[in-house]
Amino acid sequence: MTSRYLVFANIPCRLFCAAFLFAALVHQALPLSRCAEAIRVLPPGEFPKDKRLEPLKDLNGYFPFNPPGDMGAWSKRAAEVRRRLLVTLGLWPMPTRTPLNAVIHGKTDLGDYTIEKVFFESVPGFFVTGNLYRPKVGSGRLPAVLSPHGHWNDGRFTDAGEEAVRKEIAQGAERFENGGRSPLQARCVQLARMGTVVFHYDMIGYADSQQISQSLAHGFSKQRPEMNTVENWGLFSPQAEAHFQSVMGLQTWNSLRALDFLEGLPDVDPKRIAVTGASGGGTQTFILCALDPRPAVAFPAVMVSTAMQGGCTCENASGLRIGMGNVDIAALFAPKPLGMTAANDWTKEMESKGFPELQQHYQAFGMSGNVRLTPLTHFGHNYNYVSRGAMYSWLNQHLELGFKNPIVEEDYKRLSKHELSVWDERHPEPPSGPDFERGLLRRLAEDDERNLAVARKSLADFRSTFGGAVDVIIGRAFSEVGEVDFDMTAKIDRGDYLEMSGLLRNDTHGEELPAVFLHPNDWNKRTVIWIDESGKAGLFGQDGRLRSEIRRLIDAGFAVAGVDLLYQGEFLSDGKPITETRRVNNTREFAGYTFGYNDTLFAGRVHDILTIVKFVKENERQSTSITLVGLEGAGPWVAAARAQARDAAAIAVVDTRGFRFGKVLDIHSPSLLPGGAKYGDLPGMLALGAPGKLWVAGEEGDAADLVKSIYEKAGANENLTRFVGTRERVVAEAVNWLIAN
Repeated sequence: MTSRYLVFANIPCRLFCAAFLFAALVHQALPLSRCAEAIRVLPPGEFPKDKRLEPLKDLNGYFPFNPPGDMGAWSKRAAEVRRRLLVTLGLWPMPTRTPLNAVIHGKTDLGDYTIEKVFFESVPGFFVTGNLYRPKVGSGRLPAVLSPHGHWNDGRFTDAGEEAVRKEIAQGAERFENGGRSPLQARCVQLARMGTVVFHYDMIGYADSQQISQSLAHGFSKQRPEMNTVENWGLFSPQAEAHFQSVMGLQTWNSLRALDFLEGLPDVDPKRIAVTGASGGGTQTFILCALDPRPAVAFPAVMVSTAMQGGCTCENASGLRIGMGNVDIAALFAPKPLGMTAANDWTKEMESKGFPELQQHYQAFGMSGNVRLTPLTHFGHNYNYVSRGAMYSWLNQHLELGFKNPIVEEDYKRLSKHELSVWDERHPEPPSGPDFERGLLRRLAEDDERNLAVARKSLADFRSTFGGAVDVIIGRAFSEVGEVDFDMTAKIDRGDYLEMSGLLRNDTHGEELPAVFLHPNDWNKRTVIWIDESGKAGLFGQDGRLRSEIRRLIDAGFAVAGVDLLYQGEFLSDGKPITETRRVNNTREFAGYTFGYNDTLFAGRVHDILTIVKFVKENERQSTSITLVGLEGAGPWVAAARAQARDAAAIAVVDTRGFRFGKVLDIHSPSLLPGGAKYGDLPGMLALGAPGKLWVAGEEGDAADLVKSIYEKAGANENLTRFVGTRERVVAEAVNWLIAN
């Protein structure tokens, strides 16, 4: 691309800037000016052409699946998608697998199969409830089916009623009244009759699982101020978000423990386990099968789609679907058998959008016969008799059940809520309500702390576990920054330095940042990127002159760069800093509806810092070092950027002011960062910069000890300098240290 400003001897900007940036700029054929003018790059009223200013993406967006061109590329992509799932669902590292303490009771004999009542603890004191269907034929270890149910009224107790089922029968959607009134029981019975052990378990808030209510888990709409506390917080709070605690994460953990339970039964063949569910149960099916290698066959019905990704709070989590969608997740199951259905709902275009790409994906494995879509778009959203028939055929084939097709579902005796419920006088319901909710999240956070303490014992484990999580939390590694150009719009000779302003364009990500570069005549070949709460204006005082600290750096020979990060400076119409982040058009106050599909503002600003680091690094070939400076409120962004930039920014100067993501009390705060508190909070990010040089203020006690410990493990004690003094002295002492070092 040839810049309309950066042209010298007709050489395009990017090629010309292959030499050292500032030296090149000095000699370019732009007229020099000594006139004092505001440091503005764009005309008044004009904003950067940045795609992040466009409408936000939400769960109703378009999520195409693009199969990588070769298996090597897929292996890398699969690892990234799986890690994103694990991190955002609160499973990185995995919680402790405590004893299930399973109770199986209340067997009902129904002729050719039995039904039993089951409850066990996925977390101490938190129960998974359901029914176990067992065939009365066959011997030895049998194939098994794990069956999450989805959003049917009353869950596994559902009864559609006589009037509704007659309509279904008339439409050809159902064959028998019992099957139509409870399609959930119907599929479990038929699968048991086909010789499989079936565990049908409750979603949180449905049927017997009432420790967290349905209205909270699936109907949450308004923030609860009493739950938004630094300690003893509740679900959907900023603190739960900062620790990646969500209903979807809890349900996924329940599914993993349900698989533990089913696999551990003495009559189950652990190598022949299938998972099937529809709607929200379809979501749990493909999520579980993406994360756990044990399922052999999957059949998520009416859920896998490039369109709507799941509308319930139990199907969304902050960070989960940024840069990917449900088809990407389902593709992780390849090359194992994946069957699906489509209906006249958000899956209706799956036959032409999503499934052809899955077919291509399976063909790359040489297993094209292991993926199938049964489009039944003349029916609405369902798991009806016809859809169940497609599932029976798929499981019959791939679990090697030995039945002849077509498999015809027969009538059965539908049991009542009383007959299915696991709770009775001998097995009373466990505690529930707000205090239980707080206690559960506290126990989960404490377990995370214990597991993460293990990862802190070695530098390699710390970088893998903490660094792997921060890659997801920030959403952009330094290697992913992409191509960056600078389009200079003005150059002013200030006597002993040149002031050059223009636009940094990240062509890969469609981002554009107003920036200013100050280049001293007597350059010491060191560059400082000064990040400020007010953007590039932070280099200057109210009178338009350089602030004293920047003047000192210029006098000492440092080149200095400033930039307007997202929603700073020229991104703002009134110049006032924003106090609330943007959100999608959804009235429910759940952060996951916005940040499950879009980066947070905090992460976006970190991306911008990485952009300018990448540009300076690639174009300042003569520079001996790049220093990132974040003071006076900018420290958290720089700490996070340094964690991602690593050795690309050899030196960092950070004043954290004791900031903690875990203390943000508003889900709309510009400082909200889902997952930000879990991995050592801000000190964890500072530690990821080891062994690079770090001058840090604002950190004391255990937090400072974490940073010190990691620097010791990296053999870089001498590279860590901690300032202890008054806040008023921070900026001056930071600049003193920079000049001296």
